[in-house]
Order: sequence, then structure tokens, then C-alpha cells
Amino acid sequence: MHCQTCGDATSPAFDECQRCGTRHGQPPVLPGVPTYPVRGLGTAVCVAVGATAALFTLSALFPLLGVRLARSAAEQLDRDVLLGAVLAEVLLTLPFILAVLAAATLVVIWTWRVRKNLDAFSGAAPTQSPAWAIAGWLVPFANFVVPARVVAEVARFSLWRRRTPWLVPLWWAAWLVFSIGERVVAQLEEQRYERLTEWPRSEAEFATYVTFYRAALAPRLVPVLACLVAAISFVVLVRRISVAQQDRIARARPAFPGWPGHPGWPGHSGWSGQPGQGGGPGWQAAGAARPAPVVGPPPAGPGETSPQLPPGAGGTIGA
Repeated sequence: MHCQTCGDATSPAFDECQRCGTRHGQPPVLPGVPTYPVRGLGTAVCVAVGATAALFTLSALFPLLGVRLARSAAEQLDRDVLLGAVLAEVLLTLPFILAVLAAATLVVIWTWRVRKNLDAFSGAAPTQSPAWAIAGWLVPFANFVVPARVVAEVARFSLWRRRTPWLVPLWWAAWLVFSIGERVVAQLEEQRYERLTEWPRSEAEFATYVTFYRAALAPRLVPVLACLVAAISFVVLVRRISVAQQDRIARARPAFPGWPGHPGWPGHSGWSGQPGQGGGPGWQAAGAARPAPVVGPPPAGPGETSPQLPPGAGGTIGA
């Protein structure tokens, strides 16, 4: 006997599957409990998270371009070049902000759906309510712990693991390093930028901008590396969880193989619920005799006339 959820062999010594926790005889998805599709949404989350990580990496590596622009400004003593460097960094930051908003929205929706699906899975016993799948990202201080706990439970009960997959702590640790490190680096850069001369005139004042961009690169590498690790690990988690949940939901849906008239198609004589042969509503029964049309003498049309007789004396009727 095999488990209907994970397919592992079951033992009569236990009342439930030792891999996924589904009780013997229970279906993969409890009837009457709503489920939500997550495969397409999971793909959108992966794309948004990947785009966010790529845009952040580009904006974080801007000091490489900033050094060249600052040197050019120092050689020409042109403050407009420095202003162009500031505008270029802003143009790189704006797409990153838009990507963060889109990715955050999709991640919150995905987290709620995959947590809600656990309520329909036999053997799943989550402790975090679906409300925390949303509030956990938004409530201050709780967002340092709750999202990781929700995703850990979803990963365990979706991937049939007794322990939390190692990708979850890796993702969350990298995410915390990125979130905290990015804010710390931004504040330190702002303090250093405020000490620069607002309108440089001499070569020494222009040279301070070259030093500023050169020193800004190394601290940014820490949040960049953490961002890439968090993004890659989270994308892998989202893909595995989404595929596992969608496959489990699909196993609980009846599938009708073949084509209309196939033995497995509803309405066929081999399918319970329909007497005799024939398809569902709108399908003509296979081999059923059609009523023969009634054939009779055709009615006389208005253009038909009787054969004419030869004219007699008088030439015309009534003459």
C-alpha cells in the first residue's frame, strides 16, 4: 500500500505516512477546502525577485562609473559632470524601487496562497495562521522572524520534509544581512557626502569626489553579495514549493482521459452515472439510430397548373 500524497510505501504499524504525515486512506487534498493555484504566481515572483536583485547590483556598482565621471570633472573643473553623475545614479535607483514594490506585492500574495493551501493538505499541521503570511511582512520587528517561520512551515509540509530545508535559513540570513547592511551603508554614505564641498572650484575639491566614489564601492559589496544569495535561494524555494503544491492539487482533481466516446469519457457506457452509450449534453450517442424522416407526397406549389385541353368552339372559356 502506498501513500496517496507522496507515493511512499506505508506500514501497518503507523496510522500515517512517515514521510509526509498523511493519514492512511485520506486523499492528497481534503474535499470541500478551497485551494489556490500558485505555479503561475510563483513564476512571476521568481522573475520579479530576479529583476530586483539585478537592478540592485547595477545601482550598487555605480561607484565604478562615478569614479570615472569625477575624474573627468576634476580634469575639466566642470561641476556639470558631477551633477550628471548624481542624475545617472538616480536613474539607476528608480527602476530598482519600482521592482522592489512589484516583487514585494507578489511575494506577499504568494506567501498567503501557499500558506492557505496547507489548510487543504492532509497531514499538514501549520502553527502560523494565514493572516501572519501577510502581516508578518508588514508589522515592525515581527518582520524579522515571522516570514521565515511561515515559509519554513510551508516548505516542510509542501516538500514532505520532517525538518526545515536548509535553503530557508540560508535565504533568511542573507535577507537580513542585505536589509540591515543596505541601510547602514546608505546612512554612512550620506554622512560622507554631506562633508563634500557643494560647489567645488579647485582641483583639490574635485578630488574629494573621486575619493568619495572610490571609497563607496567596497562597503556596497557586502549587501550586494547578500542580495544575490537571498534572491537565488528564495527563487529556488519558490519554484520547488509552487511545483509541489500544484502537483498535489492536480492529483486531487479527476481527469477524464481520451476523447468524447473514449471508455474513460463521461457519458460512455463504461462510465458510471450514464446509462447506455452516448456522450454528455450536446454529444450524439455513438451508434444510436437516428429517426428516419417522414416521406410523403409533396404538396402542390402555387406555380403548378393542370394540363390544358385543346380549345373548343368559341375559342375561350366562357365564350
